Amino acid sequence: MKTFGQLLGAALLCLTAMTLQAAEEIRNVRAWLAPDNTRLVFDLSGPVEHKLFTLSNPDRVVIDVEQAQLKASLTNLGLDKSPVGEIRHSTRGDGLRIVLDLKQKVRPKSFDLKPNEQYGHRLVVDLDMGEQAMVTKTVVPVPGVSGKRDIVVMIDAGHGGEDPGAIGPGGVREKDVVLAIAKKIKQLIDARTGYRAVLTRTGDYYISLRGRTTKARQGNADLFVSIHADAFKDARARGASVWVLSGRGASSEMGRWLARRENSADLIGGVGSLSLDDKDDVLASVLLDMSMNASRKDSHQVASRIHGNMDSFAHMHKKHVEQAGFVVLKSPDIPSILVETGFISNPGEARKLRTSSYQRQMAEAVYRGIIDHFQEKPPAATYIAWAKQSGNMVAGGEKMYRVVSGDTLSVIAQRNGVSLQVLRRANKLNGDRIRVGQMLRIPAG
Repeated sequence: MKTFGQLLGAALLCLTAMTLQAAEEIRNVRAWLAPDNTRLVFDLSGPVEHKLFTLSNPDRVVIDVEQAQLKASLTNLGLDKSPVGEIRHSTRGDGLRIVLDLKQKVRPKSFDLKPNEQYGHRLVVDLDMGEQAMVTKTVVPVPGVSGKRDIVVMIDAGHGGEDPGAIGPGGVREKDVVLAIAKKIKQLIDARTGYRAVLTRTGDYYISLRGRTTKARQGNADLFVSIHADAFKDARARGASVWVLSGRGASSEMGRWLARRENSADLIGGVGSLSLDDKDDVLASVLLDMSMNASRKDSHQVASRIHGNMDSFAHMHKKHVEQAGFVVLKSPDIPSILVETGFISNPGEARKLRTSSYQRQMAEAVYRGIIDHFQEKPPAATYIAWAKQSGNMVAGGEKMYRVVSGDTLSVIAQRNGVSLQVLRRANKLNGDRIRVGQMLRIPAG
């Protein structure tokens, strides 16, 4: 017969085993590095409770995770260019303590993420490095033309990092496709005198929706273009689309800005911004309304051009530009559009979207729409505005021509001393069909 002490010991061993069995596991750790932020993601076997706090002298971030065991490596996470110098861990009761030794001060925050199509439960730790690390864009004069600035286009590749976006057949991820297209658009824009493109993200990391529009404002952008790929539960859904801010979305954003203007560092007015914080309610409302109306008008104009360009080679979801209250479209002072390049959930469109040739075709459609819009309506004090005023000339000796009633492509070519073949090639035309109001590039003779 077992003694009381033996029975008690067995019970304690059983209880310990049950406790260990109930503990969740940290099965993997991933790191995402952005210019102004580092994100650590801990993949879990199930949900956990945790606490995060900081210590100084030296600076550290401490994460206490209850009822958890570490089953992953904390080395080789690629953190050399991050604010984290070393990651340490130790057991703490029935839980785990993880310590991040820092190389610089950060503003940390943490939160839980529920399972999605790609990952299970996750604990996310964000380390914000602050404004000094932000990628910003200033007004840049064009070399050789004193005082004339570039037109700045902010290209936003949707999703990124822990957020893969939609996932299509074969595992093709929206975040990868749209970044590839965004980089191609930037390459095209940067090659043109008087224009400069900036990417909201240059790699595989996440930026908040408001963070994307903030980058556009800090960069003095003249246009914000967000690139996405749609998805739907029915794989037969297909078609590209172009979106602008709806009236309802504009109204809600206007209310948000007016409500927070006194405590906000945000400005309206694009280049040479105007603050709302010292204006009375009526004047602030009028200024904001004027800014949003002008922005929405320009947004629709450039969106229509891009929609028309995409319609020449892609199946369009609708025959017109669509409207919604997407957060990334809500900058009151910056014309903003969102391009859905197709349904990545559709096998046929996913197959196209993952090819470099189709990505290039999509990038050129967006690029031509942007250039055509600004050639017709360049912002003040830009090189393009100066070039237009001094003879409608653009980079490389080209000029722009608006098609009027009665024009044919052959007549326009003859009138401007260029061959029909060269004119077709300069405007990416497969035939001779043109429409009234269309802007054509006329190459130098």
